Amino acid sequence: MDAAEFRKRGKEMVDYIADYLEKIEKRQVFPDVEPGYLRPLIPDCAPQDPESFEDVFKDIEKIIMPGVTHWHSPYFFAYFPAASSFPALLADMLCGGIGCVGFSWAASPACTELETVMLDWLGKMINLPEEFLAGKDGQGGGVIQGSASEATLISLLAARTKTIRRVQLEKPELTEADIMGRLVAYASDQGSNELNKALLKSINEAKKIHLVPCHLRETFVLRFAICSRTVESTHIKFAWQHISQLATALLKTWEEL
Repeated sequence: MDAAEFRKRGKEMVDYIADYLEKIEKRQVFPDVEPGYLRPLIPDCAPQDPESFEDVFKDIEKIIMPGVTHWHSPYFFAYFPAASSFPALLADMLCGGIGCVGFSWAASPACTELETVMLDWLGKMINLPEEFLAGKDGQGGGVIQGSASEATLISLLAARTKTIRRVQLEKPELTEADIMGRLVAYASDQGSNELNKALLKSINEAKKIHLVPCHLRETFVLRFAICSRTVESTHIKFAWQHISQLATALLKTWEEL
């Protein structure tokens, strides 16, 4: 592929991505495949001769999309936000084109300095103390020269530390464990772990929305995360009605046992 074909195929891919995101609500959020579905659909060894871009492009819908969990779907409420947008996709294209790895200042000055400044933006947005910011002189502990995700994690941990300190100033008798215990949500005492597991299984088998669980101490909890930037109140209401209907049917079944 030369630059001329790259321009042509790049435009085609942008159109495909735009169409995918605009129409993603019509796709089933979780795929109907079993582990190992992909291997029989592609060659066992890398091809000796390249395929045409048209043939590769057709495989996206034919082979790849049937096994995709659609994180950008407004019915995807699992894990955590996908954190993407059209500007972010364009930025990914530019980053891929430049192709640098900013593990040190010398590796790419602009990459390192832009990350530092923007993480200061994040720190200021969540009102971190000055000692967690890099600042003009490059001081502070808010940036890790590893990855942006690691640096963001440090910022969030710093915010957590600040929250704990603030609460302890107001209520010195509380330990860190006491405070963190009050900052998380727990499942209803009336629901057993087995019942919650059965409800999650019912929800995900229906494939109208997608959730994942977590354990809070010894309680099996269904997490509900707002993940897609296109989620609206109608999607939340639909999800709640869907969960309520399945929960009602499940409780009725359990009462009859």
